[in-house]
Amino acid sequence: MTTSETTTTDTLRRILDYSSRADPYPLYAELRRTPVARQEDGSWVVSTYRELADILHNPHLSSDVRNLAHPMPSAEGTTTPAFINMDPPEHDRLRRMAMRHFGPPHTPDLVTGLEPALAETVGTLIDGFEGSERIDIVDDLAYPFPVTVICRLLGVPREDEPRFSLWVNDIINAIDYDPRTDPKEKVEDGIRARQELRQYLGGLLEQRHDRPGDDLLSRLANDDGPDGRMTDEEIISTANLLLIAGHETTVNLITNGMLTLLRHPEVLQRLRDEPDLVVPLVEELLRYEPPVHIIPWRAAYSDIAVGDAVIPKGSQIMLMLASGSRDPDRFAEPDRFDPDRRDNQHLGFGSGIHLCFGGPLARREAQIALVELVRRLERPRLVDDPPPYRRSPVLRGPVHLLVEQGG
Repeated sequence: MTTSETTTTDTLRRILDYSSRADPYPLYAELRRTPVARQEDGSWVVSTYRELADILHNPHLSSDVRNLAHPMPSAEGTTTPAFINMDPPEHDRLRRMAMRHFGPPHTPDLVTGLEPALAETVGTLIDGFEGSERIDIVDDLAYPFPVTVICRLLGVPREDEPRFSLWVNDIINAIDYDPRTDPKEKVEDGIRARQELRQYLGGLLEQRHDRPGDDLLSRLANDDGPDGRMTDEEIISTANLLLIAGHETTVNLITNGMLTLLRHPEVLQRLRDEPDLVVPLVEELLRYEPPVHIIPWRAAYSDIAVGDAVIPKGSQIMLMLASGSRDPDRFAEPDRFDPDRRDNQHLGFGSGIHLCFGGPLARREAQIALVELVRRLERPRLVDDPPPYRRSPVLRGPVHLLVEQGG
């Protein structure tokens, strides 16, 4: 094992350790000294912007676990995977079929058509803060807001949230499963939770075949488009993905955004005075404090040349997206939060064929939530800094964000 392998393996271990969750960025800087680094176990880590952008657009990068030389346990179990874990042409077909009902070109007004409902939901949640000196941005707004939205879009009863939230937590915990350090129960809980969530969604889908409504699940169940009709298994996998991704990333984006604004009071005041600033501000948040930090694995289904390295066929590849978005070779003063930043081609929603499917909706949800929070909270201030963080190094964000107002 080379000195470089030893150094980067140790740095990666510290990044994944919970003690680094509040501020992994100095460790990302260490990791970038070796842009494409082989690890002790033969896996590879890519951490610099140029190399990440190159590999995310490389047709030899696979999202299919079967292309790993040593496949690892997956929370997908034996079920049909979501299209995010497929390669072309199947990925392209399923993403295209889902996109017919989720955005341009077939439903270009989906997000804009939702704006009145988004504003009403945020307004109602903030109304609930009235008279409260202390609020939890996560529990009181950042979680219930996107959950309400994705339930409405999919056609999932909002009152079922206590049931599926437990399944989602176990699924999310299993995303970064490492057989070298994690108990086997972690991935087993993820498999069980995914099966139970699929059974639940399957029951809803059965209802939509008989009694379709005006929701995404109904449209997927009854649509015969140019690519034909999705099978029930494919619809359930797609709904599973949208339900989880449709709120988990947005929770982090809103919470990280409010935390960043409270740490930069001059920007908070500026947003209060200039609400239109929120559009570039959210893009800077996606670079500076993104909701997704790591793609924990991809596979090389043939040898891949990246930078000065050649990653062998079958290798596991970890993509450090948040590190790439703080790369000083791509962004001037990358550790400075600057909503006026130009040419902000961050990796906050990934890149390439797997660019975040729900990115436009997540952006608009965050924009509306942050503008209203800043406008309506009276002299908000952090209770704890840093706040307590979620366990996951992949979907990184505070588990609670306590804020005092007034006084």
